[in-house]
Amino acid sequence: MEDSVSAAFTATPRSWFLPRLARGRAAYDGPIQIGRGQTNSQPRTVEAMLRLLDVRPGDRVLDVGAGSGWTTALLAHLTGPTGEVVGVELEPTLVEFGRANLARVARPWARIEQALTSVLGWPDGAPYDRVLVSAEPRSLPQELVDQVVVGGRMVIPVNGVMLRVDRTDVGTEISEHGGYRFVPLR
Repeated sequence: MEDSVSAAFTATPRSWFLPRLARGRAAYDGPIQIGRGQTNSQPRTVEAMLRLLDVRPGDRVLDVGAGSGWTTALLAHLTGPTGEVVGVELEPTLVEFGRANLARVARPWARIEQALTSVLGWPDGAPYDRVLVSAEPRSLPQELVDQVVVGGRMVIPVNGVMLRVDRTDVGTEISEHGGYRFVPLR
């Protein structure tokens, strides 16, 4: 029996979220350039992050660094139509690329917004049950932690280490889950 993360990958082929000339490389288990210095992340890494995030049906999820829209679409599959997914991306050309890709999977409870350089995440929609960050800061940004509901979770690569950040009544519980490299979080 297929678990929810595997089912999301089956229902959301990576090739649908790659530039036309890169689609033949969709099965490659590595990052693929999508333009503007950004990448479509390695599938094994995305899978590990989604398993750490533990998205449930009905969750409200923030996807920071939405890029091609692939992670936004995967998250939307996991939340189902009772959930909501907001992807944010800084690069305007990638916002349009991601939106076009996302439109093909018909998950209207998910959208991609243009991020502002002066604001991390999407605080207007906070708090979120889950936050996935696909870009790497040097230190854990409190601005993103503050967008997670108490009882919620964020998965974020920080200075080369994947962190799971669980927000509790008294603060945060942080655990480390291996070494990873991502494009910088600006």
